[in-house]
Amino acid sequence: MDRLLFGDNQFFGVNHLSDEKGRQLAIKFGRIEAIMDVLDYCQSLGINTFVCSTRPQIANITEFVRKNPSKYENFKISPTIPDVHKYNNALSELGILGTIKNFVPSNFVNFLSKGALSFIKKDFLSMLKVLIDSEMQMFRSINVDVIYLQNNVTDLLLGLEMKSVFKSFADYIRKKYHAEPGFMTMNVPRLVEFIEYAQIENPVICGSINKIGFRMFGGKEKYEEVLKTKKYRYVAMQPLAAGAIAPKEAFEYLVQFDNIVSILFGSSSKAHILETKRIIEELDNNK
Repeated sequence: MDRLLFGDNQFFGVNHLSDEKGRQLAIKFGRIEAIMDVLDYCQSLGINTFVCSTRPQIANITEFVRKNPSKYENFKISPTIPDVHKYNNALSELGILGTIKNFVPSNFVNFLSKGALSFIKKDFLSMLKVLIDSEMQMFRSINVDVIYLQNNVTDLLLGLEMKSVFKSFADYIRKKYHAEPGFMTMNVPRLVEFIEYAQIENPVICGSINKIGFRMFGGKEKYEEVLKTKKYRYVAMQPLAAGAIAPKEAFEYLVQFDNIVSILFGSSSKAHILETKRIIEELDNNK
């Protein structure tokens, strides 16, 4: 896994501290060319992994990559699925059947027989596989290295203690997509405990990890204990705590944990992207 992973929040107006800044970002990146300009800059710095949701706009990015295979030969995408917000919005606008037709247009009959019936029977695993297969369509012919279960779904299943679904998700991702399974969560300590119980072999675990405990449910102290004693491949997201921590201070905290293999960050500024890469490389080299 790459040391630095680049996220997509800024491209879609997501800012956890300011709605106004989020609105400005959404306007700035309203054109695919503006997004690809930033991703191309990341590539020029050796930041080759893009972690993204499955928002409909992402299809524009993957289509652009498919049309330029030589340029993006080393470019990797790690999708987070399913996009709960996308389905929530569609349900409110289109209803249940309209949502199904909108997101699974190519094999609607099969979806009804395999997916909707499973849902009625409360077969979460079969329903999840249908969603995975549907959303992975936009990443066809793309180099996908890790597929993450979105944190809202991870934490819901974690609360329901659905061991079989966790294990089957990991097995399904490895077997069908030849990728590594990842789990995004807002409670890393509890997830690690559950993964051990479910006997899932060496998954990627992605959670908010930062110096001030921002969105680290379960407590910063428990996170630190797990990071030091439980050997998994951890990805630290929200390292700057939505801008509350200066970059050098934030990354100094993270590099002390050897089990944090990757740091996931997002930025709309090329200067900030370059600064992030420089600081982390310098800290890693000085360990």
